[in-house]
Amino acid sequence: MIRHVVPILFHPAYEAALPEGHRFPMRKYGRLAEVLTARGLVPCGFLRPEPADADLIALAHDRAYVDAVFAAAVSPDVERTIGFHVDEGVAARSRASSGGTLAAARLALAHGLAGSAAGGSHHARRDGGRGFCIFNDVAVAALALRREGAVGRVLIVDLDVHQGDGTADCLSGEPDLFTLSIHAERNYPIPKVPGDLDIGLSDGLDDAGYRAVLEARLPSLIDTIAPDLIFYNAGVDPHRDDRLGRLSLTDEGLAARDRFVIGQARSRGIPLVSVIGGGYDTDVDALAGRHALVFEAMAALA
Repeated sequence: MIRHVVPILFHPAYEAALPEGHRFPMRKYGRLAEVLTARGLVPCGFLRPEPADADLIALAHDRAYVDAVFAAAVSPDVERTIGFHVDEGVAARSRASSGGTLAAARLALAHGLAGSAAGGSHHARRDGGRGFCIFNDVAVAALALRREGAVGRVLIVDLDVHQGDGTADCLSGEPDLFTLSIHAERNYPIPKVPGDLDIGLSDGLDDAGYRAVLEARLPSLIDTIAPDLIFYNAGVDPHRDDRLGRLSLTDEGLAARDRFVIGQARSRGIPLVSVIGGGYDTDVDALAGRHALVFEAMAALA
């Protein structure tokens, strides 16, 4: 298989320190960088983003919440909703992740494809974080690019196993920033925040069933919207072994999904930027390998 060099963003701050035994697999970010290097996907090294500043992040979030995160002074109630303590390292990680998604999006607009080895924090809503998500990096990036005039219409293709409630909330009232979420209907969050197009799947759906839904809905949606840029949340938690998923995709099914989404963008000449989204497994090596699939697909289709 011929591979092309696709720009990939990584920052050491993507991996923050969490208490031993925490159920969020923070180590996956650093391990993913190691896997991408070992597989030859970054022959010239990673590009390092500038962390997002408060003004940038406030495009998508209430300023009081943004300032609280930057000061590592988030209330205990909000921290419980997020799922971990927001210390200086977690705050730095969230800034770097938002900056990485925006930088990757700009590179995608210039080169056709790019990705960040983090991002996809789609549960963070305008008023605050939720579900292991501090800042909604995709919403921040989409709003920043639209403000700059770099894009008019954007399509967010969110294939994480959980519905993108935060992205729907942050981009409500933004008809040119369209959110598609295909997720396990009975999974978190409950209740959901309606997006532009939400497709809830039944528990246990396998590779073939998932692919059938994707093929039936995505191509016509892209043609209808004709976006200037696609953000792709390539969450790997639809995998059958994921601790927080309810679907039954295999590694091969995830890889085929990624190739299909990227191929749809490439065949239309639409730039695409990928973020890694969710994935929860105690086997961090296996988890990092699943997250690497989308970068392999971009390299093959570039």
